[in-house]
Amino acid sequence: MAKTGPKPNKTKERKIPERRCTGCGGTFPKKDLIRVVRAPEVKAEDPETPVTPAETTVSRVSVDFTGKKAGRGAYLCKKEACLSKARKAGRLHSSLQCEITDEVYEELAKEIRLAEAENDSEA
Repeated sequence: MAKTGPKPNKTKERKIPERRCTGCGGTFPKKDLIRVVRAPEVKAEDPETPVTPAETTVSRVSVDFTGKKAGRGAYLCKKEACLSKARKAGRLHSSLQCEITDEVYEELAKEIRLAEAENDSEA
């Protein structure tokens, strides 16, 4: 058997996860986007009353700061224009497959304003 020399030490580059913004449609690194998540929540009803599956769950939508909450997620750029496009076209509604309340949009707008202020102070 022929001996080969020592194998070169290759440093493996880590793959950066990317996601698509629902507002502008651009692809960005996951950490640069805001995640909105829909987590199903079961109602505490009387177990003896018959209900349909649609009545047993309520969708709860929230902003996920950790990026690790369980549920269906959608991503947005940290730009007001992307939020307004997504809201006007109902893209978050169709991505998460549920109604999005005004409170969620207000929380997103607040988070985007904070991110923009943070970017301005760094520049």
